[in-house]
Amino acid sequence: MKVLVATEKAFAPAAVNQIRDVIEAAGYELALLENYKDASELLTAVSDADALIVRSDMVTSSVLDAAPQLKIVVRAGAGYDNLDLEACTAHNVVAMNTPGQNANAVAELAFEMMLWQARSGFSGKSGSELRGKSLGLHAFGNVGKYMAEIAKGFGMDIYAYDPFIDDEVITSTGVRVCKSAGELYSACQYVSLHIPANQSTKRSIGFDLLKSMPAGAVLVNTARKEVISEDDLLRVFEERSDFKYLSDVEPDCKAVIEENYKGRFIFTAKKMGAQTEEANINAGVAAARQIVDYFKTGNEQFRVNKK
Repeated sequence: MKVLVATEKAFAPAAVNQIRDVIEAAGYELALLENYKDASELLTAVSDADALIVRSDMVTSSVLDAAPQLKIVVRAGAGYDNLDLEACTAHNVVAMNTPGQNANAVAELAFEMMLWQARSGFSGKSGSELRGKSLGLHAFGNVGKYMAEIAKGFGMDIYAYDPFIDDEVITSTGVRVCKSAGELYSACQYVSLHIPANQSTKRSIGFDLLKSMPAGAVLVNTARKEVISEDDLLRVFEERSDFKYLSDVEPDCKAVIEENYKGRFIFTAKKMGAQTEEANINAGVAAARQIVDYFKTGNEQFRVNKK
C-alpha cells in the first residue's frame, strides 16, 4: 500500500516523522508531495497512491480520475469542504476527516483574538475585561467544549445553542442551554461561531441575529466565511458603531471593512486556527492511524461521504 501526503502547506517536520512511523510500522510505503505549486503535480503524484492525506488541498473529480488505485482520502482537520464528497462516492473512495484534533488550537485562537480586541490591541488605550461578560457558543462540538473550559477560567457567563446535542450534555459542563439561535444572540455580548458550512448554514448568520446582540457586541468566527451573510454584516457595521467582528478567515468584503470601520475588526493573515505545532502533529498522525485502521479492520468511524 502506498500512502501519499500531499500538502501545499507542508506539515511540520515532527508531524511528518510521526506520520512516517505510523505508516511504515504498518508495512506501508509513505510518499510526500510538499509545497507543490501546481495542481498538475498532485495529479501525477496521486496516480499510484492507495491512500491520500491532505490538509486544505482540493480533492476534486479530476484528482480522483487521476488516482485509479485510491481507496481512501483523509482530510487532516475537522472541516472537509475541500473534499468533493459526491465525487469520492462515485469513485468508490472513502472520505474521512479527523474531528477534534485541532479543537484546542482553534479555541485558543478565538480567545487570543477576544483578548486582543478587549485590550485595544495592547496599544496602551483603556480596554475592557472578559470576566462577567456573556459568551455564546453557536454549536457545542469539540471546539465549543474547549471554549467553555477556557471561558470558565475567565469567569464568563457561558451559553450554547446546538440542536444536535442533548441539553444534558451541555448543562453537565456548567453551560446554559439556549433553545434557538435568536435566544443565544440576544443574550450574549460575545458570540463564537463553530458551525460547519453546508446548505443549511451558509449565509445563516444575518442581520436579525447580529442586530439583536447586546451593547458592545463581538462576533468571533473561527468557522467558515460562508456562514456569514456579508451584506448583512456590512449593514450591522454601518448601523451599530459598537459592533466588532473578529475572524480567522478574511471575508470577501474585507476591503470595505478595512476602509470604513478601523479598530472594529481583526482578520488573521491566513486561516490559522489549526496552525500550532501540537495540532499539526495531532491531525496528521490521526489521519495516518485512521488509514491504517481502515486497511487493517475496515473501520469507517470518521467517514463523511456516502457509501
